[in-house]
Amino acid sequence: MRVFTIAIMALLMCGFAVAADAAVTQRTATIVEMEGTAEVQMPDAGQWMAANLGMELTEGCRVRTETDSLVVLQLHGVDAANVEIKERSEMRLAEFFEDKDEATQRTLLDLAIGEILITSKKLQSEKSKFEVKTPTSIVGVRGTTFSVSVETE
Repeated sequence: MRVFTIAIMALLMCGFAVAADAAVTQRTATIVEMEGTAEVQMPDAGQWMAANLGMELTEGCRVRTETDSLVVLQLHGVDAANVEIKERSEMRLAEFFEDKDEATQRTLLDLAIGEILITSKKLQSEKSKFEVKTPTSIVGVRGTTFSVSVETE
């Protein structure tokens, strides 16, 4: 009887955990502008593939641009933004989700090399986060237009 009670409690806990996560959903970004040559690497994929206008990206996707190239991503969600990935850059959508119950979003862009220009509106919630990570720092944003660059040594 005791084993049965423990099993039922474990199932109930799992049910509550799933219900709590149900409000957290992945966001998408769309390539809305391109010039030159750019590639995308999907999460858990080893190979890079050609980027295309209209391509949908999710958390974990990487984008890299070649010389004389750029990609503009439109980040969807309550706190929409545009990210222009300049030439010879590589960026990953490290964290990219929203919690509909809390009306919050989390955006973490990981810039490995190059430069990005971000145009974002003021975040709707104080709990929402929009950050850019570089090899040496993390920058938080509340809503503005700004540029972040990473150079090779």
